[in-house]
Amino acid sequence: MRERVWEAAHVELASVTLDTDTTVHTLFGHQMGGRKSYNPKNKGKKSYQPILTFLAETREYISGELRNGNRPTGVQIARHLESVFAALPPTVKTIYARADSGFYCGEAVDAYQGRGVQFIISVRKTSRLVEELKAAVWQGSPRTDADGQCEFRYQPEGWGNAHRFLALRYQKQSQPSAPEEPEQYQLFDTPEYRYRVFVTNMTDAIYLLTWFYNQRAGAENLIKEANNDAGLAAHPSARWMMNCNHFQLAMLAYNLNCWLMLFNREEGTKVATLRHTTLATARLRFLFLAAKIWRHAGRVGVSYSDHYEEKGIFGRLLDRLRAIAPDGTRFGPVLVTPLTG
Repeated sequence: MRERVWEAAHVELASVTLDTDTTVHTLFGHQMGGRKSYNPKNKGKKSYQPILTFLAETREYISGELRNGNRPTGVQIARHLESVFAALPPTVKTIYARADSGFYCGEAVDAYQGRGVQFIISVRKTSRLVEELKAAVWQGSPRTDADGQCEFRYQPEGWGNAHRFLALRYQKQSQPSAPEEPEQYQLFDTPEYRYRVFVTNMTDAIYLLTWFYNQRAGAENLIKEANNDAGLAAHPSARWMMNCNHFQLAMLAYNLNCWLMLFNREEGTKVATLRHTTLATARLRFLFLAAKIWRHAGRVGVSYSDHYEEKGIFGRLLDRLRAIAPDGTRFGPVLVTPLTG
């Protein structure tokens, strides 16, 4: 479906960015697979922890799965990433990836490197890593919000080889930081400093890679949209397989909106100027409308109010959808200018 949408909507992205994240769904019933694990908002409650990967350029959901409440293992993370790579359209040649510390493991790094992906992953605290940070050569960091920065080669225990690690450090203040800050910025503490550490195979400067990683915050907003507008957080059945099916149907509903917006974009739009319309907004603009269905002379039609402000845009969207037709082995584009980076 994604390949056909890209063909008809004239999407020609050769380079994409993957944002992988997890979310916590607290369970209030007796659903199969619920576990008492990481659940900061409802501690001690059973939950699910699904994995999702989004495409930063078009905000599409690429792949994911419903999971029980336990933290995913390295093998499960690698399996998820393989499903993500398999779901990308064949036009994609260059892949960038960002992930938080929940995906920090050798299996994830191997999966990325095995597919030639340029990645950056936030790092979890270990005693060996703290020793490396203390021994590193630090310098000022005028182009980030940190007090200092460094980089070094480091091989975590169980990994096949050493990788490039980047670190930012922040002088601890006399008063404690806001409780949400460490979670938001993936910081961990030592008595003197708070650290923010990444592992990457990219060669750019530290401030550029920090900026690039910060853009993955958009994935959290997409998850909120899926939870609140597509019904992702609702698990209607006590049976595991039924909830797994519901998960994928909810994300299909989310994607249908993303694909509709690809057809609705203005001619000449590039990725940098592509605006994301949420599912809730799209419903109000194009679905929940005052209209009248009529039948006359064997024809059936829909008449919209003269006060409908989006009539022109809605008509253009329907004209584009009606114009979709096969062109050999693929679909012909209904927009003149391609969507590129």
